[in-house]
Amino acid sequence: MRHSTAIEAHHFEAMGTSCSLFAVGLSRTQLLQGEFWVRVLGARVTRFSDRSELAQLNRSEGKWVDVSAEMELLLREALRAHELSIGLVNVAVLRSMIAIGYTRSLAEGPSDIAIESARPAPVLPEVLTVGHRRARLAPGCGLDLGGLAKGWMADRLALQLGSNVLANLGGDLRACGEGPAGDGWPVGFGGSTVMLRDQGAATSSVRRRRWGDLHHLIDPRTGLPSDSGLEEVSAVAATACDAEIVAKTALLLGPGLATAYCAAHAQAWWFSP
Repeated sequence: MRHSTAIEAHHFEAMGTSCSLFAVGLSRTQLLQGEFWVRVLGARVTRFSDRSELAQLNRSEGKWVDVSAEMELLLREALRAHELSIGLVNVAVLRSMIAIGYTRSLAEGPSDIAIESARPAPVLPEVLTVGHRRARLAPGCGLDLGGLAKGWMADRLALQLGSNVLANLGGDLRACGEGPAGDGWPVGFGGSTVMLRDQGAATSSVRRRRWGDLHHLIDPRTGLPSDSGLEEVSAVAATACDAEIVAKTALLLGPGLATAYCAAHAQAWWFSP
């Protein structure tokens, strides 16, 4: 069977990162609609806007808050990530993000740093309760959905766009279908190229989003930026969100335990010390 090699591509900046959409058999208009979806949903789940759904939950002080269907699903995914990662992927790290000065997009530069106020993150299921179209967050706690949201959104977007697409949101990507030549979608992975079919991939790194001696990847056990002995981990898994969870968990575990964790949860992986 002959496969089409005509790829429609669209690149844009959103959620503070570079995004790319690739598809076979779709129009540019359809990919532009994908960008619009990313921008609309991204504005609702960001912590950098006082008007976002996440900001409303973060300042709710223990009260139940009505949430959209998408936010409910994303919060449930955060709870699943916490369980799958043995507590290392913990979105309840907002206090630490504020302490290290990451209070706005890094394009605007870090704000005042008060590293001494950083604390270990609370156990997520103990402070976050999710019901049908509503959620409750314990007083004094705050969430940063960060990379988890990008992976979750990449999965949903790829499935919405079509049967032969690749959605890459800041390095969290989901490949669906056979790719343009029938052998998968080519993706750079650890210095080589892998072909992905109905799989996700993600990279967790402390090399980007740095300022001074600080970076954005918080170890919830300490409340401080990770110093695990690994600087970058890439993983391939069934979905982009799963790959994001595995890559971040492995990086936080460090070289001593990362291989065993990835062997149990990833289809392929790559480390950089």
